[in-house]
Amino acid sequence: MPKHLFEYAVIRVVPRVEREEFLNVGVILYCPAQGFLKTVFELNVARLSAFCREIDLPELHERLRAFERICAGRREGGAIGQLPIASRFRWLTANRSTIVQTSPTHTGLCDDAGETLSRLFEQLVQQ
Repeated sequence: MPKHLFEYAVIRVVPRVEREEFLNVGVILYCPAQGFLKTVFELNVARLSAFCREIDLPELHERLRAFERICAGRREGGAIGQLPIASRFRWLTANRSTIVQTSPTHTGLCDDAGETLSRLFEQLVQQ
């Protein structure tokens, strides 16, 4: 039976915030017992371009890379990247009205947080 509590959220691209339409592009997972906070994302250019022709893909990619830097907890993550791991997860998953948003957080149990992140990414983004 899995024994470690984890929390995750789906990372969404919301090109027109007022329309509340989105595409899932990544997952962020936090497992306190394993000291794990990581995000994985993929920009499917064909899908994104079909969804919103005006989207600035380099800017979007940079915003998602900021999630990675904050998760890593190093200086490259700026002031937020220096916060404790739980605070970084809460900051990244806070409600916001920007082109990059996250779903509500969900919980589960796992043995291996990295494996769980890969499985969730495949199920929620790649399929």
